[in-house]
Amino acid sequence: MRGRLPALSVVDLDAAGARHRHEWRGEGPARELFELPDWGRLAAGLSKAKLVYFSGITLSLYSNTGIGRLLAVIEAIRAQGVKIAFDENFHPHGWRGDLPRARTVFMETLKRIDIALPAYDDEAVLWGDPSPQATVERLQAFGIGEIVVKNGPNSALVVAGNASEFVPVPEVVVPIDSTAAGDSFNAAYLAARVLDRRPSEAAAAAHRLAAQVIRHRGALMPRAAAAVH
Repeated sequence: MRGRLPALSVVDLDAAGARHRHEWRGEGPARELFELPDWGRLAAGLSKAKLVYFSGITLSLYSNTGIGRLLAVIEAIRAQGVKIAFDENFHPHGWRGDLPRARTVFMETLKRIDIALPAYDDEAVLWGDPSPQATVERLQAFGIGEIVVKNGPNSALVVAGNASEFVPVPEVVVPIDSTAAGDSFNAAYLAARVLDRRPSEAAAAAHRLAAQVIRHRGALMPRAAAAVH
């Protein structure tokens, strides 16, 4: 977009592979997506998808008007049979520390979701959930039928329909870089579900991919490593 600067994120790592983010997103053109005159065209394109995924980081970019328009698009394509997946992925700095606004936006969003993929540590910060089970119960109140609560090196809690299962991490890995661990988990889980794998099988595949990603620096594995695994 003419006259705007791209968003920039820089990630520092400590000795344990933990991330420290520095972000400059205020001028990112993506913020204007739902301010454009033809924003409504997004529904036509997305309606052809089997599944649409987005996160709380996406929501944190937009004005209240933009969020309302995004949710209108989600409602429209969901009515046409598109499955909607969402990870709150709460980062306080993205919301400028405005927790009440983040909670309000997330509650409106969760009313329109089919698959929730929260990370328990995010939920504990934002909602004060005392356990992954409490996270599941809170999300079920919104009518969400499929919930996967990620919990770092601990088992993921997978709830779909009347089934509830803890899916263990097959191997605890000391991370070289934890960047994109959650995103990788979500990607593998959703890819497996689109291929009609059972939720527990999808979670196991998600654990495996996340374990490989955190063995490498950066958000993407080298192509050679990805091909092997």
